[in-house]
Amino acid sequence: MPITRGNPPGVKHMRSTVYNHFVRVDQPKSMIFVSGQLARDDNGQMIGGNSMLEQSRQVLRNIQASLKAAGATMDDVVWTTVFTTDMREFREIVAAREEFWRNQLPTSTMIEISHLTEPAAKIEVQVIAAIG
Repeated sequence: MPITRGNPPGVKHMRSTVYNHFVRVDQPKSMIFVSGQLARDDNGQMIGGNSMLEQSRQVLRNIQASLKAAGATMDDVVWTTVFTTDMREFREIVAAREEFWRNQLPTSTMIEISHLTEPAAKIEVQVIAAIG
């Protein structure tokens, strides 16, 4: 299953370590859709307190666990949607993402919202992965 990731000429690519502008997936064997994840541990407790960095790390660990259970890895992720309650903490979100995605960068959309389902939550992320 060929996957092509990139940034076309003429499209500004400001953050080369965070995302690609496009990902093309040709004939995937399976698509994996991971529901929006909050910074909860195995007991359902919120992790990270008021730290966007720690909450982001826990969210990405939860995504990683879901992907593993479905037979995929973070490198298989082709699409991310990030919901945050404070866009001013963008750098902390990026720092966490850089720990989980180094080479096979997904596409990404980030949206600021007023609140999430859990009052203490600052971030929620959903992803789509393709495996072949």
